[in-house]
Amino acid sequence: MTPAARLQAAITLLEAIGEAAPKPADRVASAWFKQRRYIGSKDRRAVSELVWGCLRAQARLGWWLERLYVPDGARARVLAFALLEQGTSAEELLRLLDGGDRYGPPSSDAAEADWIARLAGQPLEHAEQPPSVALEVPEWLLPRFEAALGPQAEAELRAMRAPAEVDLRVNRLKATREAARNALAEEGISTWPGQWSPLALRADGRRPVAATRAFRDGFVEVQDEGSQLVALLTGARPGMRVCDFCAGAGGKTLALAGEMDNRGQLVACDVLEKRLERSALRLRRSGVHNATRRPLSSERDPWVKRHKGSFDRVLVDAPCSGSGTWRRNPEARWRFDETGLDELLALQASILESAARLVRPGGRLTYATCSLLREENEEQVERFIATREDFRLLPLAELWDDSMEGAPPCEGPMLRLTPAQHGTDGFFVAVLERAAPNVSEPDEAESREEEKP
Repeated sequence: MTPAARLQAAITLLEAIGEAAPKPADRVASAWFKQRRYIGSKDRRAVSELVWGCLRAQARLGWWLERLYVPDGARARVLAFALLEQGTSAEELLRLLDGGDRYGPPSSDAAEADWIARLAGQPLEHAEQPPSVALEVPEWLLPRFEAALGPQAEAELRAMRAPAEVDLRVNRLKATREAARNALAEEGISTWPGQWSPLALRADGRRPVAATRAFRDGFVEVQDEGSQLVALLTGARPGMRVCDFCAGAGGKTLALAGEMDNRGQLVACDVLEKRLERSALRLRRSGVHNATRRPLSSERDPWVKRHKGSFDRVLVDAPCSGSGTWRRNPEARWRFDETGLDELLALQASILESAARLVRPGGRLTYATCSLLREENEEQVERFIATREDFRLLPLAELWDDSMEGAPPCEGPMLRLTPAQHGTDGFFVAVLERAAPNVSEPDEAESREEEKP
């Protein structure tokens, strides 16, 4: 593709992502490129970098366009990003917009040429931008980040403007970390061990891991190192009965199966049946055969009542704001509001309360999110413990010694991982142990079930 054609492809893809909202941008882009298989790998990478650059700079680009009275849109954003961040000169950009390339953008008019000339040479981040604009965070959310992260809030939000690294989890069922690393090296992909997870490898750059034999043979899965720690801290072991209560597409289910060495019973539950079905291929590729999938009608499906007190480990990877994953999903930060957050908080509390019924006395309940907000994390756990005397919070240091080497990455009884401090996505994990059956809670929960029509 010519530079002008790449520019037009980026404009078209950015428009498609906007029109498909709230569908995730990566899924839209994947489908878009599949329909255009003639686009080569280098061109795909160049177009993707331009589009994701625009998504990561949405607030700052919008601020500049408004400042110059430029009508907002995909074309204006792509051109502005090329000027502000990629260092394209006004003259070079206008040459790409002269209409001489049949696959390039239409020619610029006088008004567009004027604002291009005025914008050229300016910095993407300007001293007059409000903090919420400069840090690419909704204004209403900024105080919540400051409350959760204190003086580190700005550094963490700046870190979330950058692309994420490519992390891999070695599948214990098929390979050691060294064997997986060697297999990837044979296909030209250099990796090095992760900092925290004993199963983590970090790839050198954004390489096509999914196209490798090591991936197809199930040696590795693409999974952020922080996400790997969630599964490890759950403490699943061979022979146990384990429930992944919000399994989704099965990333943590695969990790749990590895910790269980395919022995015991592993049940993957989710209310989104189609998403749960997508895990079947991943389970087969990874050689997992102790897992079953169980669609639920809601967090209070009758299945939960029938299996109360029957699991050694229950993992609740709760639906959340996803504020810890903005490096990977930059558009997600703009796709929920305060009402949506309040609804999530109520759902998280309901899921945690219901999933707790599955835990046997002496068993453990792990609550995790990929959020950095206190409301979704510490406050949910504190609220739950305050109403459940039969559950106690297990110290992180004790859990870490059981599964990992060295000191845990943070102090305190609960795990909080952040991009700037730990080089992972934002994650939160708390592990609770059930000491004895609670007399009133199960009856109360069951009565709510019986009241449903």
